[in-house]
Amino acid sequence: MKKRIFAALLLTTCACLAMAQNKASKTDRVIFEINGQPIMQSEFLREFKRSIGQSQDAPTTACTYEKRKKIEEYVDLFVNFRTKLVDAHALGMDTSAALLHELRGYRNELAAPYLIDSVSMQRLLEQAYERNHYALHAGHILIKLKKTATPADTLEAYKKAMKVYERAVAGEDFFALAREVSEDQSARDIVDPDSKAVANKGNSGDLGFFSVFNMVYPFESTAYALQVGQISMPVRSNFGYHIIKLIDKVPYYGKSSLQHIWISGDTPKAEGKIREAYRQLQSGENFGVVARNYSDDRGSSTNGGLLPDMAMDQVPADYLARIARMSVDEYSEPFWTEFGWHIIKVVKKETIPSFEEMVPYYKQRMTRDQRSSVPQNIFIEHAKAKYNFQDYTVMLQTIKPPKGTKGKAQAKPMATLDEVVAAMTDSVFRKRWHYADSMITDLRPLFSIGDRKFDARDLLKYIEQVQRVERNYDFAVYVGNQYKAFVDQEVLAYADSRLEQDNPDFNALMNEYRNGLLIFSYNDKMVWSRAITDTAGLEQFYEESSVKHSLDNPDDAPYFWNVRARTTIVTVADSAALAPAKARKLVQQSVAKRTSNGTLRSSLLSKVAKGSKADNVVDVRTETLEMDKQQVLTSGEWRKGIYEHPSAKGYSIIVVEQIYEPELKTLQEARGYYINDYQDALEKRLVERLRKQYNVKIHQDVVDETYY
Repeated sequence: MKKRIFAALLLTTCACLAMAQNKASKTDRVIFEINGQPIMQSEFLREFKRSIGQSQDAPTTACTYEKRKKIEEYVDLFVNFRTKLVDAHALGMDTSAALLHELRGYRNELAAPYLIDSVSMQRLLEQAYERNHYALHAGHILIKLKKTATPADTLEAYKKAMKVYERAVAGEDFFALAREVSEDQSARDIVDPDSKAVANKGNSGDLGFFSVFNMVYPFESTAYALQVGQISMPVRSNFGYHIIKLIDKVPYYGKSSLQHIWISGDTPKAEGKIREAYRQLQSGENFGVVARNYSDDRGSSTNGGLLPDMAMDQVPADYLARIARMSVDEYSEPFWTEFGWHIIKVVKKETIPSFEEMVPYYKQRMTRDQRSSVPQNIFIEHAKAKYNFQDYTVMLQTIKPPKGTKGKAQAKPMATLDEVVAAMTDSVFRKRWHYADSMITDLRPLFSIGDRKFDARDLLKYIEQVQRVERNYDFAVYVGNQYKAFVDQEVLAYADSRLEQDNPDFNALMNEYRNGLLIFSYNDKMVWSRAITDTAGLEQFYEESSVKHSLDNPDDAPYFWNVRARTTIVTVADSAALAPAKARKLVQQSVAKRTSNGTLRSSLLSKVAKGSKADNVVDVRTETLEMDKQQVLTSGEWRKGIYEHPSAKGYSIIVVEQIYEPELKTLQEARGYYINDYQDALEKRLVERLRKQYNVKIHQDVVDETYY
């Protein structure tokens, strides 16, 4: 009854306080002081809400006894945490090399999501999911172009691709055109030079069906933007220029399970056979029965025409186009392919999981996909604008002619890559090129970001680090590519260096990790490891605390042995090898003579029937069993004696030699429990000392007026 009255009073008090606080000023108040440093109510409440998984913006609700109890419990946890942090800093643990090294590793992982454009990343993920709902059937014509091509070569390839495009949209047969001009070798037949026979039939530019991530990103994006029958303008990828024709667009599905009926041959008889099979299906005959009676596919007909489960990319295009538009249990009309006549039935068809389920898969695929660079490239462009990036190789300056001479003022770049290009040799494509200061005389900056400037020497040192074995190509193109990569690297590095300063969320996250690592190290040093390594302290703790444990207290059970029995257990795997009566007699003799386990086992083995695998038949071991924690002795066998237990093929003979009454475990026997208790004791002593040492003050009136 008293508890109910107390709870009611507390609820009333909470409600009154809440009303009072709503009317009062919203000024932040000091809730704790540690070493004279104030900790504000808002900070405490923010950490408290995070600890219980509640949003910072969640509306305040009525105060209850349970909510007040949670606040009170967190007060001690929060004060102890912050006091330990103060002491850890005082001990210099925040500057330890090990902690800083571990924190750097975490920072690299934590910073990555902040160095991309999250909006574009989300858009790409949503785009992938939207596209994933469809499979496309497309053909293409490729005009090859290396990604390291010069501007002149690029223009030439583009003009060539445009001529092909114009022929295609003018009405020429797309696939015939692909066989004629496509530089994708798979478009044309491969002919054996000796026999002149077709060794491998070309695809005429027909790529079959595909979905998201199956093609390079520029190709995929262009194809998904087309209407069925439409032909694209030339689109550039790492392979060159593609002219794409969309042949079909069907709903996407995962794996499918199919039954089919296949009739080989292009004859009236074959067509008549498939028509008869279809007629029987329409009359109500079971598909599996018709497949067994009619299908020429011996591999599946005996199984009712059932094919192994197949993903979309494993299904022939003629099948896929129909399956995508069919429902489960629906079968098709007869259709012809170059392989013969077919009827298919959809047994099952997977659907696409939810967006949330697909996101991890998309992110994993994006790591190997060209689109992965999009969010970072957008971030880099934003960072350039934010931190005043200047590219002096494109910024122009006016050069006036010398006084007294004729001529007009000219606009020239403020810096050039000319000396960098001149420093290149073919060795850079064999990863053997080396930088020398003498290569550069022009020390004007090439670009700047924030307060950092970079000149040609920095670019050459970068090239020396990243050079790799590759085919030779134009030095100017090579340097241009490396310059862009170097700029991107340094812009990202600068933005990274500013993350804590410019991004409050990241700064808070880093502080959380830093404090977490620091507290872990502090607790390990002051409590956890100390309890394990402080042998003398642990022994003293055992002497003081063990006498307080009682057998009558169920919570103290781990510190005591229950009733125990010292036993010798003889196991005979096969009764046919050694009869139980004979073994029992030998065991009784051994007990009387007090012989060793080895002697007893030798005696038993000597009586094993010939032809048995003697070494595996008999086992003898000594074991101390504890009541309620074993399955060997029955309830009536906890006294001295010899007991026999049959098993599936053999038996066991248990000799109970001694019974021990319950007793307190030694420190070694209950070491884990005492270490845990010693850690709790050390923690308590530490907290008490720190609160005094750092003059901790808890403003209880503010605690009482804190609610959520």
